[in-house]
Amino acid sequence: MAHEPLLEPAEAYALWASAYPAYAHNPVMRAEERAMLGLMPASLRDQAVVDAGCGSGRYLLHALRRGAARAVGVDLSPQMLERADAELASLRTAAQVTLLQGNLEALPVPDAQADLTICGLVVGHVEHLGQALAELRRVTRPGGILLCSDVHPIGHALGWQRDFKSGGSHYAVRHTPHLYGHWHAACTMLGLRIEQVLEPMLDPAEIPAGAHFDPRALEVPVALVLRLRRTPDVAGIDPACTQACP
Repeated sequence: MAHEPLLEPAEAYALWASAYPAYAHNPVMRAEERAMLGLMPASLRDQAVVDAGCGSGRYLLHALRRGAARAVGVDLSPQMLERADAELASLRTAAQVTLLQGNLEALPVPDAQADLTICGLVVGHVEHLGQALAELRRVTRPGGILLCSDVHPIGHALGWQRDFKSGGSHYAVRHTPHLYGHWHAACTMLGLRIEQVLEPMLDPAEIPAGAHFDPRALEVPVALVLRLRRTPDVAGIDPACTQACP
């Protein structure tokens, strides 16, 4: 299998942003989104939401449409934040929306701000899952929900890449697979309760006619989706979890 030139996330999304829509634009993303929205509270009325790795604003739009009163989107890429700013413009009259440039491992958000924290298809862009989860936990209030997803680690084992096209050339984004065991260990260390785990599969009806793809993709899950709950702090748990966690 041929592999595309591999880019770091900041470089990749600077190229990808101009063509990156604020909706699930391929079969993998649609499968992931169905699972994420199924685990998201049906009503977010009067609640605060943080979307870490918000990209072009896909999940911020869903949260605002479900009634969120305050929403903060954080992304590493200024180009993607520009896309999000344009996509969210029409909803700003009904909600307080803030977009910030920042790193998933050091979010520019105060502690315990979110009733719901979202992190969709982003944690694979960082090497240390525990450090990212520690930040997601930190910005979530005790009792709050975290919704996280990533490309399923089985895809990495099969040689799949997160690839895209820009300016007539094909590229791939660096991605680190995080096994479910890594999630379990990090959540246990941090005091995050795993409430539900979904492993969505592709819908064959969504595969475009004539598409070139690995047929094994129809036989295995394409995403790992978790609903977590921040439990009250417990003595002996290190909220930073930057060394012991995977």
